[in-house]
Amino acid sequence: MPRRRPGRPRREETRPTREVVLTAATALFARRGFDAVGLREVAAAAGVDVATVSHHMGTKAQLYDACFARVFAAEREVLEAAAGRARTALDGGPAEVRRALHELVDVFVDFLEDRPETTALWLRRWLEPQRHAELDESYAAPLYRLVADLLTAAATSGALVEPTPHVTVRSLVWAVHGHVVALAAAGGSQARERREFRAFVHRFLDGLYGSATP
Repeated sequence: MPRRRPGRPRREETRPTREVVLTAATALFARRGFDAVGLREVAAAAGVDVATVSHHMGTKAQLYDACFARVFAAEREVLEAAAGRARTALDGGPAEVRRALHELVDVFVDFLEDRPETTALWLRRWLEPQRHAELDESYAAPLYRLVADLLTAAATSGALVEPTPHVTVRSLVWAVHGHVVALAAAGGSQARERREFRAFVHRFLDGLYGSATP
């Protein structure tokens, strides 16, 4: 049997090496934060040698950035699609807009429930708000603006009243992240927690923007 050449993955051979490394690094950074994770640990978790990690990802800071870029790309894809559908509802009146906003929030909740490492990754970063602040501008602010701009457009169309869309978006984002953390502690009652939170967010939106839709 030929010896494994340096840099050749030992496992998950069918997946691109860069994706394997990013998956392992995201899990580690989400669990322990930037300082507590080394490239050798990432390499061991990914089943490759450290030279492979450096070759594909560069420095630890570059790897950290790439982890955020990866979750941002996935989140942006689903939110842009939902926001696009919501924009088509702006001419349909307040009830249609509220239904579209329910769907948009549901999409966001679904995304984070399915990928709790995204919440953990961001919470670890926010524990040190003065470090890696550029990640917020690159990978959080664009999505905040996407939804805030939608709320501004809805207000301009007369479908709702929203004087501070940035505050609304920030409040909802933090509420959903808190929900994801609560799910981890809910154990066997996760299904109930999910139902109750979804109902709460819908009530929150209806309280802000009008009565509940049928």
